[in-house]
Amino acid sequence: MEKLTITAVNRERAGAKGELSKIRAQKLIPAVIYGAGKEPLSVSVNEKDFLAVQKAGGNAVVEIALPAGKEQAIIKEVQYHVVKDTPIHIDFQRVSMDKPIETAVPVVLVGESAFIKANGGLIDHVLREVTVKCLPADIPHHIEADIAILTFDKSITVADLKLPKGVEVMGEPGRMVVHIIIPRDTAEETAAAPAGDAATQPEIAAAKGKKEEEGAAGDAKKPEAKK
Repeated sequence: MEKLTITAVNRERAGAKGELSKIRAQKLIPAVIYGAGKEPLSVSVNEKDFLAVQKAGGNAVVEIALPAGKEQAIIKEVQYHVVKDTPIHIDFQRVSMDKPIETAVPVVLVGESAFIKANGGLIDHVLREVTVKCLPADIPHHIEADIAILTFDKSITVADLKLPKGVEVMGEPGRMVVHIIIPRDTAEETAAAPAGDAATQPEIAAAKGKKEEEGAAGDAKKPEAKK
């Protein structure tokens, strides 16, 4: 896996009133590095550098360069501004490169469903990420689910996912990942079509019978011709 690097500086006045606003005004992002049995570190990273690292790989191992040395970590959580949608805080989790860790990985749909092209229907992507366990260097950016195998009776579960070597998915193997659903309107129209055709015939027959009855009644009301 490609190694990503970023430089961080210690936050000496972490927790001081107004300190976070001053940091963000300098285009820096407050962050914390924790885990691996060590004390948490309060640091700041350059916003532009972080966005570049985040774009390169959300699940990649990041080497954080600090004044006292280097830390290996993954991006565990990012908080965003509710209006600007810019990162305002980062959680980095330390990792040991020789010890497996658990982390969430997105599930990405690939391929095309021949069943939907022929019969209609919608893709229902139920499970959009899974928790995996593996060595930090083996963490995949995403896991693919090929929807080409889908039919109305065939779905994709966790057990069907093709995993990279050394990667294990945690959780129930039978949990649904993606399946096909038929919209109710389409199903109702399909079911109602034959019934509609069948219902038309009695109506026509009834109308014809009514007309004949009216004709017979009219004939009965005619006065008899005088002899």
